[in-house]
Amino acid sequence: MTYRQPDYNAAEQKSNSETQPILGWLAIIGLVLFSTACIIGGLGSIFRPAYVVLTFAVGIFLYLRYPLLYMGFNWWLWFVTPLISRLIDYRSSFDDSRFILISTYLVTLITLHTTIKELPKSYKQGGLPYILAFIPIFYSFLVGLVKTQPFTAFRGLLDWLTPVSFGFYLFLKWRDYPQYRKNFQSVFLWGVLVVGIYGVVQYIIAPDWDRYWLISTKLTSMGQPEPFKIRVWSTMASPGPFSVMMTAGLILLFSGKSPLIMPAAGGGYLAFLLCQVRTMWGCYVVSLLTLLTSLKPKLQMRLFITILVMAICVVPLTTIEPFSGVIGTRLQSFTNLEDDDSAKVRQKIYEEGVNQALTNSLGNGIGNTFIVDEEGILRPIIIDSGILDTFFTLGWFGAIPYLIAIILLLITVLQASEFIKFDPFMAASRSIAVGCVCGIPGFSIMLGYSGMLLWGFLSISLAAHKYYQNELLKQYQE
Repeated sequence: MTYRQPDYNAAEQKSNSETQPILGWLAIIGLVLFSTACIIGGLGSIFRPAYVVLTFAVGIFLYLRYPLLYMGFNWWLWFVTPLISRLIDYRSSFDDSRFILISTYLVTLITLHTTIKELPKSYKQGGLPYILAFIPIFYSFLVGLVKTQPFTAFRGLLDWLTPVSFGFYLFLKWRDYPQYRKNFQSVFLWGVLVVGIYGVVQYIIAPDWDRYWLISTKLTSMGQPEPFKIRVWSTMASPGPFSVMMTAGLILLFSGKSPLIMPAAGGGYLAFLLCQVRTMWGCYVVSLLTLLTSLKPKLQMRLFITILVMAICVVPLTTIEPFSGVIGTRLQSFTNLEDDDSAKVRQKIYEEGVNQALTNSLGNGIGNTFIVDEEGILRPIIIDSGILDTFFTLGWFGAIPYLIAIILLLITVLQASEFIKFDPFMAASRSIAVGCVCGIPGFSIMLGYSGMLLWGFLSISLAAHKYYQNELLKQYQE
């Protein structure tokens, strides 16, 4: 039977014809005005707890009344809350606990309401990968409670649990895929535009609040608090999550049609190169190649033309100072890894952690990131690999089902070759998911905000696959 493309534009028009979420926008505007007033007034002690409470309250309201607006609100909180944290620190006093950042996790974890209700009966609906992921997370959390402090275990649980819960929520929304498709395209178009341009400004100017934060945290790996010496992280918390977001956003630009795509690409690509995260540069290439090979010839030609136009706009910017020096040096390091300090540090991390990570059957538990060195001393370890982190934290009993869950999701979305040929967004989402999975050996991309993107795009791709399968069944029954 020949598959006939469904009219998902009709579904989008139906969504647009529904009652506009005026009350939802009023709640968001009220939060913005309150935040602005507190930042200007330097009311840090009042603002930090109030921001957490208010964002959670607005999130619940949008989740219950306006799910699409909730999705956009949720993404934008992850985009800008770290910047808001730096602004209030600069205007009042530095908060080394970074308490305000918990708001992003709490708003996303509102989806646990759906997860708890639907997970037990999701097996027959294709939810097995999520069940396989949730079980080792809660198991490892219990281990962490025993081996470390409860607060540390709960904080680590946020990083592991939030992305999977968010992904499961997206999967369950497969019937509304056309609306979520449009929502993703709009959110990430504006996200790349705003976050990318701010990243370039951050590199050129080094705003006072960013310099103050760098000096207070003493994070030398993120550059020096001076213009042209910062390793760009834009509105995010660090270059890693920023690079994952830009990888996803820049790939999604190829699936849309908007006059804002070119200015977004200009600022986005330049900021992406200035963040100097080589792992995600490689993942972007993988995503782009996956996208190119998945589209039908007509869309491939359109994509080639788009890439050419973007290259004409972006490449000249990377060849002039003050950008060419730092970008060129970082690119050259690919051919000289033996003299690269970052590569040496990562190699040392692997040497120290691989034996204990791969021989620990029960795992150290979530939040218990310690290792016994050669002298028998217990000390914290920096785990710069998603594979090592998974085995070290979850152990063999937890890591195997967790990784199988990701592999099952990936295999499922890669099998949707018939559907992606006419849906550029689905093709782009699938390629982003492939690129993120390829980043797992490089760093812990499955945790926190980076994990939101990995599980989010795996899940929206799976939702698209399920949506089109259902449409195909309807056509067969007709």
